[in-house]
Amino acid sequence: MRNLLRHLTDSLTSGREVLLCRVVATRGSTPQKAGAAMLLTPDGGQIGTLGGGCVEDEVRRKAAGRIGRDGAELYTFVLNHDYAWADGLICGGKMVILAECPRGPVHLAYHQAYLRLLDAGEGFTEAVVLEPEKSGARATGDRFLFDRDGAFVASLDGREPPGAIAEGVAPLDRRPRPSESGGVAYLPSMPRIRLVVIGAGHVGQAVAELASRVDFDVWVVDDRPQYANRERFPAARRLIVGPMGSVLRDLEVTSQTYVVIVTRGHGHDQEALQHMAPTVAPYVGLIGSKRKIRLIFDALLDEGLSEESLARVAAPVGLDIGSESVDEIAVSIVAELIARRNQGSASHPARRAVPAPSPT
Repeated sequence: MRNLLRHLTDSLTSGREVLLCRVVATRGSTPQKAGAAMLLTPDGGQIGTLGGGCVEDEVRRKAAGRIGRDGAELYTFVLNHDYAWADGLICGGKMVILAECPRGPVHLAYHQAYLRLLDAGEGFTEAVVLEPEKSGARATGDRFLFDRDGAFVASLDGREPPGAIAEGVAPLDRRPRPSESGGVAYLPSMPRIRLVVIGAGHVGQAVAELASRVDFDVWVVDDRPQYANRERFPAARRLIVGPMGSVLRDLEVTSQTYVVIVTRGHGHDQEALQHMAPTVAPYVGLIGSKRKIRLIFDALLDEGLSEESLARVAAPVGLDIGSESVDEIAVSIVAELIARRNQGSASHPARRAVPAPSPT
């Protein structure tokens, strides 16, 4: 989404016309969920996707004529047997897509505000008007941005939102899903998670690359500059190189920080876990065999680390998908990170695959 918005704001700044299509509401099973976006250019270029297949093709066909026109239009697709047999989209779902040609300084200011909120990573909500007569807004496609605390930030027409729209914004700490109410679609964007990858070897590199593609802010920690560098980690937000102990002791860890420990050896894993397990990070994962994990846990208990701290560690890290190669291991780890981020701790708690340490 950030890449799409940067292209959009660049186009608006330079006066190039583009077409923005957003999935603003869905029901049932659909190829993309609310919030997905696609940007089309007059020469046939495309950034982003609405899920591909017949829906995307139909949107492209319908919306092509909107380039250069003001206002927004809603397209509704029901993915039933009659509509989507050829593309295999017989899932009974419904998609509502908003198409418009952003133009002028008001649109530019709005999308710049949207991009600032997205880059800040603290979370926000966009309210999109689907039915003006129900919402009290002026027109279909009117939009309003609210920060993580629900405070109004910007609107597409420069006006403050009607009271009913502002009251419909759900607190982000409840992890709200996209929803519709009173003729308005509410599209929450959760606070972005910082992923600290400790270990810049092959697994760390694969995890960082994949995690950055699914919108984690990746930090990489290692004591070897020949491994932790921009050539190997071009997408990392931050590279931290130095003695593991001092680096991890001073590392900023918040309640929006996940940690994956994938260092090159037993000793470094133990040192990293000693620093990370007692932090406020809601997810700490450790790679390794059950035997290695047991040895590390026993050693840390002997050094005074609490059982409560170790009980929250996901070890071995990653979903059990029978991974063998480095890339498969990365997929299993990032899949677990996504599940924790999207479903929360209640539905996907940290878990240990090894039994509790033996009593001394």
